[in-house]
Amino acid sequence: MFSFFTTLKALFHSPRPSSRPLSRADRAARGVGRPHAPAAPKRAASQHLLDAARQRPDALLRAYNSSTQGLNSAQIPALRRRHGENRLTRSRREPLPLRLLRAFLNPFSVVLLLLAAISFITDYLLAAAGEKDLTAVLIVGGMVLISGTLRFVQEARSGDAVARLESLVNTTIDVLRDGRGGERPISELVPGDVVRLAAGDMIPADLRILEAKDLFISQSSLTGESEPVEKFAGLPDASPDAPASPPQSPLDCADLAFMGSNVVSGSALALVLAVGNATLFGSLARQIADTTTRTSFDKGVSAVSWLLIRFMACMVPIVFFINGFTKGDWVEAALFALSVAVGLTPEMLPTVVSANLVRGAAFMARKKVIVRRLDAIQNLGAMDVLCTDKTGTLTRDKIILEYSLDVHGNEDERVLRHAFLNSWFQTGLKNLLDVAIVDHADDLDMLTLRRDYVKVDEIPFDFGRRRMSVVVADHLGKTRMITKGALEEMLAVCAWAEYHGQVEPLTPKLREEILARTRRYNADGLRVLGVARKTLPDGGRSFSVADEADMVLMGYLAFLDPPKESAAQAVAALRDYGVRVKVLTGDNDAVTRSICRQVGLPAERVLLGADLADMDDERLRQEVERVDIFAKLSPQQKARIVACLRGNGHVTGFMGDGINDAAAMRTADVGISVDTAVDVARESAGVILLEKDLTVLEAGVIEGRRTYANIIKYIKMTVSSNFGNMFSVLAASVFLPFLPMTPLQILVLNLIYDLSCTTIPWDNVDEEFLHQPRTWDAGSISSFMLWLGPTSSIFDLLTFVLMYRLICPAVLGGPWHSLDPAGQAAFAALFQAGWFVESLWSQTLVVHMIRTPKLPFVESRAAWQLTLLTSLGIAVGTVIPFTSLGRGLDMAALPVGYFPWLGGMILGYMLLTTVVKRAYIRRYGQLL
Repeated sequence: MFSFFTTLKALFHSPRPSSRPLSRADRAARGVGRPHAPAAPKRAASQHLLDAARQRPDALLRAYNSSTQGLNSAQIPALRRRHGENRLTRSRREPLPLRLLRAFLNPFSVVLLLLAAISFITDYLLAAAGEKDLTAVLIVGGMVLISGTLRFVQEARSGDAVARLESLVNTTIDVLRDGRGGERPISELVPGDVVRLAAGDMIPADLRILEAKDLFISQSSLTGESEPVEKFAGLPDASPDAPASPPQSPLDCADLAFMGSNVVSGSALALVLAVGNATLFGSLARQIADTTTRTSFDKGVSAVSWLLIRFMACMVPIVFFINGFTKGDWVEAALFALSVAVGLTPEMLPTVVSANLVRGAAFMARKKVIVRRLDAIQNLGAMDVLCTDKTGTLTRDKIILEYSLDVHGNEDERVLRHAFLNSWFQTGLKNLLDVAIVDHADDLDMLTLRRDYVKVDEIPFDFGRRRMSVVVADHLGKTRMITKGALEEMLAVCAWAEYHGQVEPLTPKLREEILARTRRYNADGLRVLGVARKTLPDGGRSFSVADEADMVLMGYLAFLDPPKESAAQAVAALRDYGVRVKVLTGDNDAVTRSICRQVGLPAERVLLGADLADMDDERLRQEVERVDIFAKLSPQQKARIVACLRGNGHVTGFMGDGINDAAAMRTADVGISVDTAVDVARESAGVILLEKDLTVLEAGVIEGRRTYANIIKYIKMTVSSNFGNMFSVLAASVFLPFLPMTPLQILVLNLIYDLSCTTIPWDNVDEEFLHQPRTWDAGSISSFMLWLGPTSSIFDLLTFVLMYRLICPAVLGGPWHSLDPAGQAAFAALFQAGWFVESLWSQTLVVHMIRTPKLPFVESRAAWQLTLLTSLGIAVGTVIPFTSLGRGLDMAALPVGYFPWLGGMILGYMLLTTVVKRAYIRRYGQLL
């Protein structure tokens, strides 16, 4: 992302001497711009925007065959065919051939394909006419085909599932067509469309502003500058001494807005100039390589892959030289060494990982949790701190207007009437308080008021002022400004107070009386807004924030947003699952403290935004560990708190739905939003809830941990058992006069085991495991392999002794060295069949031993799918030596006397594994 900002600045942007929002005065002082760096390579997109910025709105609308009423529906099909959908090419799904290639080409598949190629050369091309055999090639090819096909299918299902889920959460914009406005998906926009913008909207395309009211847009995604920039319908008049040179960069044009930015405050009417790849953002995106941040999950899987490859790189040469020198057949030694590499390879790792993530996403969708990025599942499970807003999450999201009071706390309907006019006529970001006011006025039959007034102007809400104003005129032409907002901010702009129709000075004593009464309401969980008015002498001019002064405070409104019945239970449940809930809100501290106390959050200490302003990062990192409630925060302060929590080592989630939450959501490990959130908040999220409730999020956290558990379970059990088997092969290669298992037998053994593991994504997970946050720890895999791997090797070596010294001599009438070549071949076939069966039993049963720290089959049972497939795998593997397939694999039928020994071996192996497993847990604190 840094490179993206740097390139944009170098190509399109001149440095600015200040990072504060650019006001009208700032723009005027600078004129229309300064000379810039050389034009971008995609000059056409830049020049097209510059030309549009310099045209008069009416001429520009004619050029696009449009009007302030928008396009007509008959124009849309031709424009869409010409310009395409409003999407960036780079965000589209990869083509089918590339997805197929990626599914079949990974480090493990390359090892298998190399083995297949060598086997094809030695067993077919170089073999004598009567000895040509493609069995090994077919088996290895089958393993690659099965693994690659399963991975391709799972990833295809994953992509389809994510696409279907994301289709439930469409980003829309208010578009004028045929003279009527309505929400449409941004993908349907075409050049010439006219859109209406309000606070919280994402800019859906490159736009020319036609009308604007206090419009501030954040261009941080394009320029990296954190402060919003004010936009206008036309360039402001330059001062006489301002430079007259025209802007050379579109980013310096005050009447342009660009895809990739978002509206912070204000409202506007704008013309779509360019869509999709033709936008400024799209033209640059094609030039800059995508740099995807690797998550801890990606790093963990990669670390496992390269750990196994390093083991293979060490063991393959050792096995090759030992077998070459002891057996004298270097071709067979090479093939066997590569078989050892296959034995260490978890061929189904990509498939199992993909299947786990897809299953997790599908399950979470049923629980009303949409996963937009699959790796967010693991981050959700690893989360140990959840930062959340208060409204709608802890509260019912249904605000009720309880009281409309004058400055002395008496019921006053005039206060409500003025508040209704303010809420009804505003076109900016309407919130639940506005809805509550309008609903309450409707109950009192006040809606007729709207016919007695006309709207003259509006000063939209922003998060700095924390208030908004409308200017209305009655039928007599009397013009007044009506303002409502947070009480402290309202008192700052009021010099007078109204009581019983009389206007009197707003004295310090009266201010303190109002604040004291407000604190009492806040302590009861009520939120208070002030309402003020001002008579204006001229209704024909444009009004600004500067007019919000010397106002008359009429009174205040008290709202109740009661806590959800499920909130306390959800907070307690998340605490039980190791997730600490912290509330980050822009609301005042008294209301927040009251709500938090009711839902079971510690409310003794509250940090305010003003407190944070005086803290350095080191002090704040200490405070965020002690405090759970933060109130009266700005969007930047929310993001700063999240960054400090992450800096302290916490995996942090942020749940929000407003534009003021977007920065914190991007800073968090996992951003969580809801389907009703503003566009920029939804686009910042990795997880979207279809219901704004912590109970729904709890289900997502549990599924995230379940998904991680089954992935790490497969990796640890496969790595340890494969390492044990190959360690046994290495030891046997030194002492046995023949191979303990042929390359082809190793391949079949691996194939049966891997197919048995394909149902691990559906396995049960112990409840105790789900109660703690789980972060990826690749380092624990090697220690697990070194502890549990040699356990199976002990019983492999006992099997070697049993077969070599007891069973094979008993069946064939003598030890190896006393037999003729045919007898020795039969001896080797019987020995290999014995170890094949024992190895399959131990390797498959270890799935049940290692999947839980509890006693398997008794205290913890696997899912029926896993039990069924592992049992089937054992049955098939045990029968193979007695079939023609077994004979084709050079295995002999085992005697009945072998199976009691096998039962004793497996029982001993399970007991020893239990002992070692518990010792490992005592040493490292956990098994998985």
